[in-house]
Parts: sequence; structure tokens; C-alpha cells
Amino acid sequence: MTDYSNSPDLKGSVLGQSTEYVDVYSPSLLFPIARKLNRDALNIDEAELPFKGQDIWTGYELSWLNAKGKPQVAVALFTFACQSSHIIESKSFKLYLNSFNQTRFESVEVVKQHLIEDLSKAVNGDVNVTLYAPDDYNCLPCTALPGECIDDLDIEIDNYDIDAYSLKSQSESVVSETLYSHLLKSNCLITSQPDWASIIIRYTGEKICRESLLRYLISFRTHNEFHEQCVERIYSDLTTQLNIKELEVYARYTRRGGLDINPYRSTHYNDTPFAVKINRQ
Repeated sequence: MTDYSNSPDLKGSVLGQSTEYVDVYSPSLLFPIARKLNRDALNIDEAELPFKGQDIWTGYELSWLNAKGKPQVAVALFTFACQSSHIIESKSFKLYLNSFNQTRFESVEVVKQHLIEDLSKAVNGDVNVTLYAPDDYNCLPCTALPGECIDDLDIEIDNYDIDAYSLKSQSESVVSETLYSHLLKSNCLITSQPDWASIIIRYTGEKICRESLLRYLISFRTHNEFHEQCVERIYSDLTTQLNIKELEVYARYTRRGGLDINPYRSTHYNDTPFAVKINRQ
């Protein structure tokens, strides 16, 4: 597996470094990372992506001052198209959001506009931002995941190295089904801190051997890669190794630093049709 941790593209990253928190609005804190960094290793042509989709981030720690200096708070939902050329390093995103803390803004709409403009510029693509009031309890309700859970399969595992060739079809019969697992874990590419997720896989194609799928997902347990990269690797391995006609892969990662990241990739949808949120978020 390629090691990107010392890549020139990551030089200047604040991940894994001691940093001072800035509480005055500073868009320069955002640190973009080229998606191409990982896609080249997966033989993904950015000029002709084999998938559609988006990355959905939730920010739980957004605050600023109104024109009179009174603190305001909100929950923010950020949506990035997977066609954007860059992602945002998560720690730099947190530092950027913290920089709003002691800055006065005329209105919530002005805050939203700054977020849209700064993030769109950083990722070189359109970004949608929705701000929810703290009393809006219906904005992000916990939900059950769709489909069948494969976590109760009685399997034995003694290898935690990713092996795409271990993915098998159970039969040549074409089926449409939705499967999910809560056992996905990967590690941060730079710091090796654990990233936990539940993952939904919906497909039409030859029936997947569920035991092989669960072993494959668990094999990410010691793997170092960013959230978006893990999902694109899973999507690529499934489409490469199995006879699948339609596919959706959606991971709901638990929050770290007041942010959760939820990448979605699909053969046919730009926006995720899954309105879900796990109770671990």
C-alpha cells in the first residue's frame, strides 16, 4: 500500500502538530489536499470519474459574535461534490471554524456566505452550506440504517491487510440489495488516530458473498487513509473485483474535533438518497 504521509502535497499540514488556536476570522487556515493524491494509486482518471457523489461534513462547534458582540451558535452542514479537485484537511477545517469565535458578523447570512466562498475557493468546487439553530432538534435525527446488517456473521479473521481479491460473488444470480456494517475502522493518514464508521453498500449485480465482504471491510482496521480515500478504495475494489452493475457506498464516520465526515459514492446519483445518521455521531 502506498504511503502518502511524506508526500510534498501534505507538507505544511497541521495534522499531528502543536498549533495555536486563532479566534479571529482567518480563511488562510484552510489546508486543501488534492484528491488526485490517492486517485492516481487507484487508477482513477479525474477527467472521467467512474463515480458520482459527495462528501457531507457536519460541524457541531460553530460560533461567532453578532454585531453587538453577543455569541451565536449553530450546527453546520457542509456538502462538497466529489468532482471538486481538493478536500479539506480536517484539523485545518476545525481551526478555520474556531477562527469565527471572536469575530463580529452582521447576520447569520453573512456567516454562511463567508463559509461558502472560503470553502468553495479551497476545494476548487461548489460547496453547499446549511446552518441549523441549536433548538432545531429535527435537523439531524438519529435513524436506523437501511438494509441488512452483516455484523453477526460468524467469521474468523487473522489478517488485517486489505486484499481486494478476497471479495467473492456467492452466485451468478443478479440481485439488488442493501447491506450495512458498523465495523468499519480506519486510521488517519498522518496521525494514525482511529476513525470509526458505519457503512452502507447498496448494489445491483451478482450476489456478493457476505462473509467475504465483511472480512474485507474489517481489513481496513489498521489501514491509514483519509475518510474520502477509504470510501473510494472500497468503491473501486467492489467494482473491479465483482460483477456489479449499480453501486452506492456511503460511510458515516463518527465525529472528531467537532466534525464528522460522510463520503458517498455512486454509479448514478450525485446526491445521497440516504437520510441517515448513526447514534455514534
